[in-house]
Amino acid sequence: MRNDHTRMKNGTLLLLGLTLLIALSVSVCGQRKPNVIIIMTDQQQAHAFGREGFGLDTSPFRDALARKGVWFNRAYTSTPECAPARVSLLTGRFCSAHGVRANPTVDSPELRLGTTDMVSLLHSAGYTTALIGKNHTYLKREDLDYLSGETGSGKEDISDEQRQGEKEFDRWLVGLRHRVEPKPTPFPIEYQHPYRIVTDAEDWIEGLNEEQPFFLEMSFTEPHNPYQVPEPYFSLFPPESIPPVHAGKEILADKGFVWQFTRQLGEKGFPNYEAILPRMRANYYGMIRLLDDQIGRFVQFLEDKHLTENTLIFIIADHGDYAGEYGLMRKGAGVPEVLTRIPFQVYGYQVARDPEPQKAFVSIIDVFPTICDAVQVEIPAGVQGRSLWPMITGQPYPEREFESIYVEQGYGGPAYGWDDPIDFKYGLRPAVTFDELNRYSQAGLMRMVRKGDWKLIVDQDGNGQLYDLGKDPFELVNLYARDGYGDVKIDLLKTMVTWMLRSVDPLPLPGGDYKQKKLEHNYWTEEKN
Repeated sequence: MRNDHTRMKNGTLLLLGLTLLIALSVSVCGQRKPNVIIIMTDQQQAHAFGREGFGLDTSPFRDALARKGVWFNRAYTSTPECAPARVSLLTGRFCSAHGVRANPTVDSPELRLGTTDMVSLLHSAGYTTALIGKNHTYLKREDLDYLSGETGSGKEDISDEQRQGEKEFDRWLVGLRHRVEPKPTPFPIEYQHPYRIVTDAEDWIEGLNEEQPFFLEMSFTEPHNPYQVPEPYFSLFPPESIPPVHAGKEILADKGFVWQFTRQLGEKGFPNYEAILPRMRANYYGMIRLLDDQIGRFVQFLEDKHLTENTLIFIIADHGDYAGEYGLMRKGAGVPEVLTRIPFQVYGYQVARDPEPQKAFVSIIDVFPTICDAVQVEIPAGVQGRSLWPMITGQPYPEREFESIYVEQGYGGPAYGWDDPIDFKYGLRPAVTFDELNRYSQAGLMRMVRKGDWKLIVDQDGNGQLYDLGKDPFELVNLYARDGYGDVKIDLLKTMVTWMLRSVDPLPLPGGDYKQKKLEHNYWTEEKN
């Protein structure tokens, strides 16, 4: 009897201890830690916003929200490909460090060795975690408290009519095979994935314990292909109303094999490739407006629930889309600005209000360490991003730390060229009509740095590209081999080498007395503005 009483007493003490530990882990200075929400769009251009001077009103809500928080017009992906960029978001690491350099390697068993990612860190800090919408990472159902899938169909108490309609829409969408739909989507907005994803997210939040902080990644597939959109969005931006492209297909003659191959692959997939580009662009920008309305609907839900004051909200994309530039659609060739620069804004908990864009160059890998600072947990070893928390809360930060940015591309090995035996079947797949991410377009290695108005690109064969983006924003005139740019090239090459050295994976740490120096906010420079 005494032993039973002792066990009961010990069990009670253990339960009280665990309760106290959880209470401490979910509070900051006696207050509940902030919720964290990442809203991610897929394949969205950074310049297609009114706040950036774009000629269409694609995102009125996000434009207004950006001026109520902090936004970056010099934000970049880690690489212009879905899975590698999304893994960079979760780990705060460049692709050369986390090992996912192409979509097929996302389940690499070596990926997570020695790495603490965003989800596991927040879970250990007492957060309830969810990913609603597109995943395309290594995360599995057991890694999160809730995982719903990219269709946003987690809601169970829906009518039979709604459920049947969603199934029919999903089958119709698969049947498009990632093509361009020339007519309005024959299903209402309520069947579209963004609408369903927002509904699912709202239901999940409604069912949470209000005393426990939550982390949510709400991830939309749109405006990724297939390019389809229902009314009124289909007619919102008619093809004839869309601003003309800045660079047509004629520039491909100077861009080299990968660009030319990507165009020819598209033509083999779509015999009417050139003719459908205007409709593709119209659908693409209509999809962005649809997304804007659904993001607005979700933020209004948070406002109505009085959650925004204690919720840190990031709205970003994984990478961009050509959207007709260079006579191309989707992605695949090179690291142009339309693919590498991403929309990035922050709103909510302790975020300063600044109607003007930040001048800093930032990366998708900076999100994780920023969250660490916001919830006051230590940035894990191996994280290569830098915290933006001082910047977005209006505090001093070293400007020199953010005067350049770095992007990687390619899965390695030698690059292909027209001298090689090229078989287009490796880019033509029935399920997607054509796959722009293939053995030819993604072979080799490419590194890019941007500093001020200058952009330098170097590949594994030593080929260089140099662009003055202030005068040539669509990278049409390569200055690398021209006289008069030696000092610029030297400075940018030094910058690139510095980034490459800092991007080397430090894990596993050597241990023993080889203690790695801790950097505040992961900043390599210390002077403040």
